[in-house]
Amino acid sequence: MGERKYLGPDLVRRTTEAVERIRKIMLTAQSRQKSYADRKRRDVEFNIGDKVEKVAYRLALPPSLSNVHDVFYVSLLRKYVPDPSHVLNYEPIEVEQDLTYEEKPVKILDRKEKELRNKNISLVKVLWRSSNIEEMTWEREDEMRSKYPKLFG
Repeated sequence: MGERKYLGPDLVRRTTEAVERIRKIMLTAQSRQKSYADRKRRDVEFNIGDKVEKVAYRLALPPSLSNVHDVFYVSLLRKYVPDPSHVLNYEPIEVEQDLTYEEKPVKILDRKEKELRNKNISLVKVLWRSSNIEEMTWEREDEMRSKYPKLFG
């Protein structure tokens, strides 16, 4: 019982000193991290009509685009200096209400039979076109015939 009287106050004192040391170390680390962050921080001003690249803005989108995330991060914005080599040619794509679009099959390139368990499935290699991008995939012939009968003549 007597030892506890001597250990208790000493233990409390040592613990209090350790907590103070830890607090000072944490403040030093926070200060160091803040100085690193402040070096990269800068005031940015944009005028109406300025072009920018990337960052966080909450956009007021029309109801038809309610499925689109409306926050864009400002810390990533950079003033954009127009350059004629940055102009991209594009063809407009018809987008559905749910923001999907349909790729159109151009032609059948190949056919093959695939055996699955005890069943043969007819496959066709389809050339798809979406804008200027062409892609080929293997699709089930019966599904393609039902969706795109004109493709088979």
